[in-house]
Amino acid sequence: MDCAGRAEQAAEQLRLYRRDPDGWRGCRSTGEVAVSWRPSAEFAGNLYKGEGVLPASPQNVWECIKPVAGGLRTKWDQNVKDFEVIEAISDTVSICRTTTPSACMRIISPREFVDVVVMKQYEDGTMLSAATNVEHPLCPPQPNFVRGFNYPCGCFCIPVPGEPNRTELLTFFQTDLGGYLPQTVVDSFFPSSISGFYSNLTKAVKALKA
Repeated sequence: MDCAGRAEQAAEQLRLYRRDPDGWRGCRSTGEVAVSWRPSAEFAGNLYKGEGVLPASPQNVWECIKPVAGGLRTKWDQNVKDFEVIEAISDTVSICRTTTPSACMRIISPREFVDVVVMKQYEDGTMLSAATNVEHPLCPPQPNFVRGFNYPCGCFCIPVPGEPNRTELLTFFQTDLGGYLPQTVVDSFFPSSISGFYSNLTKAVKALKA
């Protein structure tokens, strides 16, 4: 399947996850996000869901999370060290490489991910960024990084009716970190990582408004 087709398939998969309430088990809850999980149908790991409401307009939230070269994500997201667009396939579809720093007291070494990413906007104002892993000739595995794989994942920025300065952020994370990690490390990393994502994003959108 071509890259644009894979991106569309990932976006459709996220829409299905959004509509499917079955099998989710809560694993972490803070004042900013409720995190739940269920076994992934894509790989031998878990699909995680984050649900929270941010104190900013959908446009400001999108400004912070949109997957573009020179975007704000690397400035506030502790799990994104570098983000680069390898190839722009269209105005809304691109091949991107993301690198992450070490985590969990360096038990998880730096990772790299190569994904096809699509951005969409729907009639109700909802904005979606969806991604899934892909191979690209300009992105062979790099030394000093373990190649990880994202399966259909992404973010929905959903307007809150009657509240223009609030945004429901629905996220799905489905990542094979690669390498040889104890399952207990992986299972503890993602819920804390997702809660950190919401906490840091909340600070970023407040700073953007200021």
